[in-house]
Amino acid sequence: MFCSSQVDHNAILLVDIVKKTETMYKKNPNPQTFIEALHHTHHTLSNWMNAAVRAVVRMGIYVGAKVYFVHEGYQGMVDGGDNIKEATWESVSSMLQMGGTVIGSARCKDFRMHEGRLKAAHNLVQRGITNLCVIGGDGSLTGANLFRKEWSDLLAELVQQGLIDEEASQKYSALHIVGMVGSIDNDFCGTDMTIGTDSALHRIIEVVDAIMTTAQSHQRTFVLEVMGRHCGYLALVSALACGADWVLIPEMPPEDGWEEKMCQKLSATRSRGSRLNIIIVAEGATDRHGKAITSSIVKDLVVQRLGFDTRVTILGHVQRGGTPSAFDRILASRMGVEAVLALLETTANTPACVVSLCGNQSVRLPLMECVQMTQQVQKAMDEKRFEEAVRLRGRCICYILFVTCSVANYFLLFDCSLTSFAPDNFNVAVLNVGAPAAGMNAAVRSAVRVGISEGHKMFAVSDGFEGFYKGQIKEIKWADVGGWTGQGGSLLGTKRTLPAKHIDKIAEQMRKYNINALLVIGGFEAFLGIMELLAARGTFEELCVPMVMVPATVSNNVPGSDLSIGADTALNAITFTCDRIKQSASGTKHRVFIIETMGGYCGYLASVGGLAAGADAAYIFEEPFDIRELQSNVEHLTEKMKTSIQRGLVLRNENSNENYTTDFIYQLYSEEGKGVFDCRKNVLGHMQQGGAPSPFDRNFGTKIAAKAMQWISKKLNESYRKGRVFANTEDSACLLGMRRRALVFQPVVQLRDETDFVHRIPKEQWWLKLRPLMKILAKYKTSYDISDSGQLEHVVLNGPKESEAMAAI
Repeated sequence: MFCSSQVDHNAILLVDIVKKTETMYKKNPNPQTFIEALHHTHHTLSNWMNAAVRAVVRMGIYVGAKVYFVHEGYQGMVDGGDNIKEATWESVSSMLQMGGTVIGSARCKDFRMHEGRLKAAHNLVQRGITNLCVIGGDGSLTGANLFRKEWSDLLAELVQQGLIDEEASQKYSALHIVGMVGSIDNDFCGTDMTIGTDSALHRIIEVVDAIMTTAQSHQRTFVLEVMGRHCGYLALVSALACGADWVLIPEMPPEDGWEEKMCQKLSATRSRGSRLNIIIVAEGATDRHGKAITSSIVKDLVVQRLGFDTRVTILGHVQRGGTPSAFDRILASRMGVEAVLALLETTANTPACVVSLCGNQSVRLPLMECVQMTQQVQKAMDEKRFEEAVRLRGRCICYILFVTCSVANYFLLFDCSLTSFAPDNFNVAVLNVGAPAAGMNAAVRSAVRVGISEGHKMFAVSDGFEGFYKGQIKEIKWADVGGWTGQGGSLLGTKRTLPAKHIDKIAEQMRKYNINALLVIGGFEAFLGIMELLAARGTFEELCVPMVMVPATVSNNVPGSDLSIGADTALNAITFTCDRIKQSASGTKHRVFIIETMGGYCGYLASVGGLAAGADAAYIFEEPFDIRELQSNVEHLTEKMKTSIQRGLVLRNENSNENYTTDFIYQLYSEEGKGVFDCRKNVLGHMQQGGAPSPFDRNFGTKIAAKAMQWISKKLNESYRKGRVFANTEDSACLLGMRRRALVFQPVVQLRDETDFVHRIPKEQWWLKLRPLMKILAKYKTSYDISDSGQLEHVVLNGPKESEAMAAI
């Protein structure tokens, strides 16, 4: 039948596209009418879909489309009438910062029945709509696929009943479907992240951070219950992000006797001087025999066995509300545009597909392959094949499980086949270099604890290379990094000093402390520092040790990596500040704001922040601009003020142009817009570097540092000969970065040719391809590069012992 689980059909966006502008999109020369529909299962409803709705509507209009909303989900499609309305450019304005869904959602029993789907088909054919874009979970997507399979029979039945004629049946003979996954649980196989998951993590971490202050004051244990009836992603990642003492998830129930092990862990944490314990419980957690483990059961257990003052907090629907995060806005915007492109390319033989995220790349996967694998997870859990369930979940959750066990000292949940213990007690030093970035502390904590768990002695270097040559080095223990995950800045201390002038003293310190490997966490200075150390190997044998750099900078300007620790936190600071600034214009109207962002010569923050905040323009160094472009932007905003959207937002990277400064642009806009709009300017400054790290940066920092330590262990094993470590090959000094779909180790010498050393940026930057998207969504006429758009792929299941399944993100 239609669906094996309870299904709600929510928030449907219908798009009827009649091809008008061949010059904008040339891959589909045949005019075609289609619909895009968004809906999701209620129990995993993602309440941050508006960015996707906005992107689909505006991209549809960009390619010459009529766009229709269907209000109240599948119920609106069944009922028809005023539930199906044409959308306009202005109708999706000012919705990026809004939670929920502006077009409504509702349960729909009618659509489960044949008669309901027949009515829905009739309503679509009447409007010439033959394509669906569905945002939902596996149940909703399965329902949409069934609708597609039945389409021909439904049209034949409508012809038989005299509701449509044969000509209409032939004209609208095929229904095409593209799905986007909206679920806070991140429980859909085939995508690394679903729309809404990151925002839900923000809500959870906000609560956990607040609770930790009161827990520490009163020496309490808190048991937090988070959503996740069948998927433990939220519980697992929030435990990783807040440094919880214990976590319980549905996919991997604890072994018998877990109660005693958990209490021993809590007691050990207190004995090391900690004043609090945090336990995260997914609402669907069970033991190995299927008995529910509820938050109240955990609380009673702690009170009875340990006598700790223990409280329970059930987060509930708080996790589904609030403002969407920058990550979710960007993800939803990218997926919305990709969904439109996918529908434009469909043919009668194209299977229904789902737009997914793999690493940092949008991909298209067959919808039913993903649905079937998602259903296999539940089947494996029901049959108590828990290791299989975790493997089916995908590479992300496998690796997070391993890292969580390593950094929190949980008992190992399953054979992860990753750890390669060193033959000796090697000494590994970790240091921060460059400007502080939120998430650095999470990375240090992860490196220290994974290193200790692999048998190494870990050393902390204060104040970067400056502290290194001054001898500010000391051993750092497991308990020393407790509570570091949620703290901003750099607790080790960090400076921009480069090592070249003090190489001899650094070599002396490495000899003194017998340092066998280096982990450098930082920005462009860290990259330069590793290169300088590498160049000095010929002179100082002490530097012939494995070295790895982990990128951490708000500027996201390190070559060899698409993403850096700290950039997501900065993006959220920019996005939420822009939200407030735009809101301040809701009463005055006719106002344009000029916002200056950080980034040096790298325009990442301005460009991607502009996409997340809904900016009208973003000026960056990588795309030179002149007075004519500035004048064109003023004219664009002048036209915009004639619509119902009577405010503007312009971002400028701090070093975008030495002459067209923020003050110059502000004065130009003020003068040229006189009588139409007035201007205000704001320099965000170091607020972009401060604050608690976002869940993404905590999670990313923890995972990438753990991966770096695994590499160090491997290299130490390879280079250990005759009682000493000696590594002087190019691949023994690497940068670990996110490249498209995976984390990749790259020798730093190979990154020289990819680097613009004068301006401290990579020569090629992936995010520049997002800039046309920002312009399209701001109603500029521009071309859009589709060469990197996703092609239909297939779901790949990694083998149970395949280490790369865990090693890649």
